[in-house]
Amino acid sequence: MHTEPEPKVDSITRHLNLPAVAALTLCFTLIGSNLYLHSRSNDIEEELRQTRTAFKNELVKVQRNAMVKEEEYQRTVADLRREIEETGARSAQAETVASNASSAAKRYSDDLAKRLRNQAAALQEQHRVLSTQLGEMRNVADTTEQRVSGIASDVSAVRAGVNQARTDVDRTLSELRSVRGDMGLQSGLIATNAKELAALRALGDRDYIEFDLPKTKSPQRVGDVSMLLRKSDQKRNRFTIELIANDKTVEKKDRNINEPVQFYLARARMPYEIVVNEVRKDRIVGYMAAPKLRAAR
Repeated sequence: MHTEPEPKVDSITRHLNLPAVAALTLCFTLIGSNLYLHSRSNDIEEELRQTRTAFKNELVKVQRNAMVKEEEYQRTVADLRREIEETGARSAQAETVASNASSAAKRYSDDLAKRLRNQAAALQEQHRVLSTQLGEMRNVADTTEQRVSGIASDVSAVRAGVNQARTDVDRTLSELRSVRGDMGLQSGLIATNAKELAALRALGDRDYIEFDLPKTKSPQRVGDVSMLLRKSDQKRNRFTIELIANDKTVEKKDRNINEPVQFYLARARMPYEIVVNEVRKDRIVGYMAAPKLRAAR
């Protein structure tokens, strides 16, 4: 007397949760990327602030140097003027020296103004480049945040689908029934349609081989056995078949639809079961349930 195997619902849960796990992993990866982009944006802003401070300091330094030079030139001019007043004979030479000093001061002033303009232009260009990079980083961060939100919605939808699939499988399994087979042994759960057969496959307790067996002169191979349809009574939903396995032929006569037709093979400890779900004219449709644990040939 064989006991009914307990449904392996945990196996269903593991298979059905894979899409949700994959989607969550991608979601966390994108969130990490978004945090990195925000961190990089803060670094660029700090670099821009430091550049501005450095420029201001350089400008103050240049201005101070200019003031010192201007004072020096003023003192020189004053000295020259005193010499001119004291010595009339040296006035012409003094004027020349003063003119040269004024020219030198003007050249220095022009050079200083040019350098300041160049530095200001360079700073503006650097500011423009950094601002552009900052804007691009912010756009990428916004796009990433939108993608994360979309993936979160997809994860919720996948989770809902998984829960619904689990509910459907559980409901289908609860509707299946177990009956005694033609050998008097308690059978496993019996499927009467494709949906119920899919639920049985999800359990993973047995291998299920579907067949559509016509009435022929030669046996047809189905899984580990060969089958030959001898008779099909569509009105009474009854059939007769021959099973050929282990060099033996066994006739199963006048069996009903959805009745487990049981038989043993030498390399299996549990019986094989054939369930016919539909009897047609000269044709039967159903499946064979084979034990998972079978000895090697």
